[in-house]
Amino acid sequence: MKVGVPTEIKTDEYRVALTPAGVRELAQLEHEVYVQAGAGEGSAIADADYVAQGAHIVPDADALFDAAELVVKVKEPQPEEIARLDSRHTLFTYLHLAPDPALTRGLLDSGAVCVAYETVEDARGRLPLLAPMSEVAGKIATQAGAFMLEKPLGGRGILLGGVPGVAAANVMIIGGGVVGMNAAFIALGMEATVFVFDRDIDRLRELDIAFGGRADTCYASTLDIEQRLPFADLVIGAVLVHGARAPHVVTRAQLGLMKRQAVLVDVSIDQGGCFETSRATTHSEPTYEVDSITHYCVGNMPGAVPITSTYALTNATMPYVIDLANRGLHEALGADPGFMRGLNVAAGQLTYEPVAREQGLDYVAPEAALRLVGAT
Repeated sequence: MKVGVPTEIKTDEYRVALTPAGVRELAQLEHEVYVQAGAGEGSAIADADYVAQGAHIVPDADALFDAAELVVKVKEPQPEEIARLDSRHTLFTYLHLAPDPALTRGLLDSGAVCVAYETVEDARGRLPLLAPMSEVAGKIATQAGAFMLEKPLGGRGILLGGVPGVAAANVMIIGGGVVGMNAAFIALGMEATVFVFDRDIDRLRELDIAFGGRADTCYASTLDIEQRLPFADLVIGAVLVHGARAPHVVTRAQLGLMKRQAVLVDVSIDQGGCFETSRATTHSEPTYEVDSITHYCVGNMPGAVPITSTYALTNATMPYVIDLANRGLHEALGADPGFMRGLNVAAGQLTYEPVAREQGLDYVAPEAALRLVGAT
């Protein structure tokens, strides 16, 4: 199979979808790998590193998409990339379609098959291709929040861990999944006072054990969240509903309960954001204020640490990329129900039900749509 790796063009995105190790694995299996010139530079990977492992370097995106059958990316395709997709292509990347009807429509019209990292499931219903970036994003969320609390950055001017004789900051984490757990580990390591909210009691028990009782675990009722907000210096939103738009767990009215220049970090922004006042920002311009509350809503937080993120992501995605290349789309997805759940678009049909429900579009079962791919 011909596998293509384009340069990511989303603002402030430095990751790349394949490492030289991945090229080596595919080349050894006699697949052709095409890498756009400069694709790895943001992750400190030179074109020569890819060539040494068997890749072909192509000069631009047009040449890359022309050569490739399987296009492997990191972020959702931008408009000029969507224009290059057609029915020959299988796209394997993060999509986050639920809050973005224009992206959904563009992919449907392209005729391409689109498989989303974030909706692939393993045998236990977990999200193995989302998990590594959730780990990175959770850790960055606390680091970024601590930085934004500094007065020159517009924050309250409080040190997350305090010092002897001066109380630590209060960190409130809403969502106890992979993001929330990693955010809490960093906050605890920085000696903050940490509260983690979730609605799954069994998960709260797991977190209590993982944290050794150092963090308070709280049931995430609307009232309990509202009662904790006035004490919070940093609030991290880490709410995930598989493939669907994130619910709002803090409203604009509730911002009035908070301390002036407190910080909100919304890690759910790729799925529409879990604060009512959230809107996507970039690493170049990461924050804005609403009602004297600083909002940090960068849509690709792991992109700030591309060396870590690229290798963490490709460690997880490579078995799936190899499976697609070796067995082809129909056999690879047909043999693995969890992989099939990654199928979001096929043959002009929307095949992920939460997105269809959110956007009021028709849903077609992925197995049925897949049968139309390649049909004559």
